[in-house]
Amino acid sequence: MQTINLKNGDKLAVLGMGTWFMGERPAQRKEEIATLRYAIEQGVNLIDSAEMYGNGRSERLVGEAIAPYARESLYLISKVLPENANLRRMEQSCDASLRALNTDYLDMYLYHWRGATALEETVQGLEALKAKGKIRAWGVSNFDLEDMQELLALPQGKHCQLNQVLFHLGSRGIEYALKPYQDQQHIPTLAYCPLAQAGRLQRNLINHPVLTEVAQEIGCTPYQVLLLFVLAQPNTVAIPKAAQLQHCKDNIACLQLSLSPQQLMRLNRAFPAPTRRQALDIV
Repeated sequence: MQTINLKNGDKLAVLGMGTWFMGERPAQRKEEIATLRYAIEQGVNLIDSAEMYGNGRSERLVGEAIAPYARESLYLISKVLPENANLRRMEQSCDASLRALNTDYLDMYLYHWRGATALEETVQGLEALKAKGKIRAWGVSNFDLEDMQELLALPQGKHCQLNQVLFHLGSRGIEYALKPYQDQQHIPTLAYCPLAQAGRLQRNLINHPVLTEVAQEIGCTPYQVLLLFVLAQPNTVAIPKAAQLQHCKDNIACLQLSLSPQQLMRLNRAFPAPTRRQALDIV
């Protein structure tokens, strides 16, 4: 599988698994676990969760799903809420995530979005967790350009490894300023909702004739075209959620597919990159 490099030397697969809203419906738990395990067995080892997702239910689901596998074969990400991203509460939140995931460390811990705590204090807390071995690296989520600039100006801010933001064919605002800046700083983009499951969508995105035509040409679904678009972007990791086994198989199948330059050009014409600065799209 194609990978990208983090500044700390880690290699991330370009396709991972999101888990937002997973673990919240008991009737679906068995299939959700089977889906996660199928992906792991196909080599998709990056799993993204957060303490916010179902108040820990997503993390507990992931913890159960990964139990049969060697911990070192996985790349686990979780996130701390803004109200817990301070020196008084961060370690407690991290410990709760570790218990839910049934692991003694996280590969990556993200600051979910900015809150009232001074950014320098949050960074101090993240560095303390790294020094204790509870996390191997840290990053941020839902940070816009000015947030990233402020972060990287801090003494330890350059230890930030990635920024997780909403990005898909119908929501391309980050391409104007944020992503070019991150690329310049060697900070990958972790794209959540790459299948346009959420956020500000263009009307009739999934039924757009160009999307449908490209899907027919490739022999895939329009949702797979959306994922292929994100996978075609440099320095980017896509983390679609798949709670059903067939959806997971469809996502993984995209690793064997690609958009031609001409197809990518048509998609860019139908859904053009921004020509001016836009507010960061957050869900």
